[in-house]
Amino acid sequence: MATQALTQQNFDEVVTSNDIVLVDFWADWCGPCKQFAPTFESSSEQHPDVVHAKVDTEAEQSIAAAANIRSIPTIMAFREGILVYNQAGALPPAALEDLVSQVKALDMDDVRKQIDEASNAQS
Repeated sequence: MATQALTQQNFDEVVTSNDIVLVDFWADWCGPCKQFAPTFESSSEQHPDVVHAKVDTEAEQSIAAAANIRSIPTIMAFREGILVYNQAGALPPAALEDLVSQVKALDMDDVRKQIDEASNAQS
C-alpha cells in the first residue's frame, strides 16, 4: 500500500477513521527526510493494515503548527484516533518495524484508562 498525503482537509478524518495511522512529517529540503522515505514506503508495503501517511510541513504549515512539530522528520503513531507515539528523527527499518508491532499490540482499553486517570489527576 502506498503512502497517503495528509492535508488540512483530510488529516482528522484519516486519523480518526482508521485503526492505526503512522504519520511522517517531512519537507522536500530535508536530507534525513529523504533518506527515511524508502523505509517508510517499505513499511507501508509490509503492513497494508496500517495507514502510512505523510505531511509535507512546507505545504501544510497549519498541521505542522497544530502538531507542534519542531524538528523533521517527526513520526507520530495514532491508534483509534489517540496519539500513542511522537518522536523526532528518522527511524532505521528495524526500529520502525518494532514501533508498528508495539502499536498493534497496545491494549487500547488500558491506554484510555491511563488517559482518564491522568486527566482526573490534573483536575
